[in-house]
Parts: sequence; structure tokens; C-alpha cells
Amino acid sequence: MFQKPKNYTVESVTSGHPDKVCDQISDAILDACLAQDPKSRVAVESFGGHGFLVIGGEVTTKAEVDYEKIARQVYAAIGYDHNLEIFVKIVTQSPDIAQGVDTGGAGDQGIMYGYATDETPEFLPESVVKVHALAKRMEELRKNNPEFSWMKPDGKTQITVEDGKIKTVLVSCQHNEAADSEFIRKKIIDSVIVPVVGDLENIEVLVNPTGKFVQGGFEADTGLTGRKIMVDTYCGLVPHGGGAFSGKDSTKVDRSAAYMARYVAKNLVAKGLAKECLVSVAYAIGKVEPLMVEAINEKGESLAEFLKDKFDFRPQSIIKALNLQKPIFQNTAAYGHFGRKDFPWEKIIK
Repeated sequence: MFQKPKNYTVESVTSGHPDKVCDQISDAILDACLAQDPKSRVAVESFGGHGFLVIGGEVTTKAEVDYEKIARQVYAAIGYDHNLEIFVKIVTQSPDIAQGVDTGGAGDQGIMYGYATDETPEFLPESVVKVHALAKRMEELRKNNPEFSWMKPDGKTQITVEDGKIKTVLVSCQHNEAADSEFIRKKIIDSVIVPVVGDLENIEVLVNPTGKFVQGGFEADTGLTGRKIMVDTYCGLVPHGGGAFSGKDSTKVDRSAAYMARYVAKNLVAKGLAKECLVSVAYAIGKVEPLMVEAINEKGESLAEFLKDKFDFRPQSIIKALNLQKPIFQNTAAYGHFGRKDFPWEKIIK
């Protein structure tokens, strides 16, 4: 039986975190392909660090895309101005995979999960909503408030919960050399943490625990597409099949089936059929029908009977139901793929 733990920690990262930079570049390339050719097959990975960026993968499309130009535009829009040496190696999709996908089969094999809870209006655990809000607020202040011109793009947030209550809030925030640690701590507490978390009585607050965070992004660390799969989904509170999302078109069930599983879980909870719902689905590459579809509530009871007539987990049916051939994916690549009402898999069926 699935049961959310009582004591746990969740995390998020800002759009300037090096892994998220890579996710956004990969999804921006996907969007550029889909904007010209909705049937594009895309599987793009990005790897960056220390002035160097590699873009590799498989793309089959009628679109004409300048991969290097897109990467530079994304990097600059996030807030970085370093010069990057960029190497691109893109080939067409393997014909062995294509022959199965062409007939409507899954573009990969594996297991995907979707989850929802009635704990918040976002149908996510409150801690997950708040930890993303902390990271997002840093970006909003950095980009829109001149008082935060000292803040730089990289950052991470964490919330630790014990027995259902927030015990610790941690914010790591990249900054310029001029900003000292006490100034940063006060600004982060007053303008980031309190507006999101509220009363901090009996809550431990950590801000830049090392005392300094000047170097960030690709200057300090490497980044890789798909290395923040827990941040992207449910912060480790529920199972994860292991497949990343960014850079993949929706014939790849790692992405589309995870969206469908979330869509189903959210609608089952919204209709009062569960307080918490975990949906799981499995596929064989090239096969149209999923190998398994299951949904359980917080008591471990199966809700599979409610799926049969309402939800179709065949890959092409998912793409059609959720309208997944539009260029909407770069916006998913930071601050979580779920709990944000502008995405089609977050809609509640009337």
C-alpha cells in the first residue's frame, strides 16, 4: 500500500541551476521543432559546464532549427552572460525504434507514475507547493525587483517536515561579491521565506549555509538534462519510474504517460474517489497497449475500474487527449511539471 512518509525533505531549484539550464535548452529545442512540425520526433540531451555545452540526441523533423542559437538564447534569458563553446551532434531517430512508433506504439519501455492529493488546491503535498514557490520567488525578485540586483540565477530550496509540520527551511542563493551574508539572510527571510511559509516560530531557517555562494551555474558545476527528475515530479514522496521528461516529444511515454497518470490521479481525487491517488502504468517499446494500468487510493484499494471507460493510455490517445503536439514544453522545465494550472494534464474533467 502506498503511504506518504511523516518525516521527509523536499527540494526545488531555480531556473539557473545547471541541470535546469540543460532541461530548458533541451525543451526549447523540442518546442522549436514542434512549432514547425507537430509530428517531430525529438530526444535531445544537453550537458554543460565550465564554458562548454554539448547538445546531442536524435531528431526526426521537417523543421529547420538552429540548435546552437536556441541554446544561447535560453542561456541569456535565464540571466547568464558567459560565452559558451557549443558542440552539437544530432542524428535521426533509430529506424528500429521508429518502426514501432510509426504504428502508434510506445517510443520506449518502462514504468510511469502519477499522483494527486486533496491536501492543497494544487492537488499536491503542501510542502512540494511551498518548496517550488520559494525557488520561483527568488527568480521573480531577481528579474523584477531592482532591490535584488545582487541576486544571481543559481539557487536551491529545501523544506524538511517532521510529523506533518515544517521543521527546517533551507535557501541557497547565488549572489554577487558585494552582498554580505547577514544582508542576504535578512533579505531572503523577509522577502522570500516569510511570504511563502508564513510564521517561522519553531522553524529552523538556513540561508547559504557555507556563508558564500558567488560562483554558480556552469561556472561552478556541470549540468545535465534529466538529472532533476524528483524536482520535476513529486520530490521523492512517491515512486518514480526513472525516466526523465525534458527534451523528449510525447511519443516517449516517459513523458506523456507520466502526464496522463497525473491527469488521471488528479481527476480521481477531484471527483472524491480518493483523498490520495497513485496511478501506475507500464509499456513495452513499440507496443500500442500498455502492459499494465493501476490506480490505488490512500487505503491501498484499487480504483482501476474507474479508468476503463474514461481514460485511454495508448500513446497516440494520450497525445490527442492532452494536446501534446504543441510547443508548450520549455515552460515545464523549471519549478515542477505538476500543480500548475496552465498545463493540459492539470485540467479537471467536468
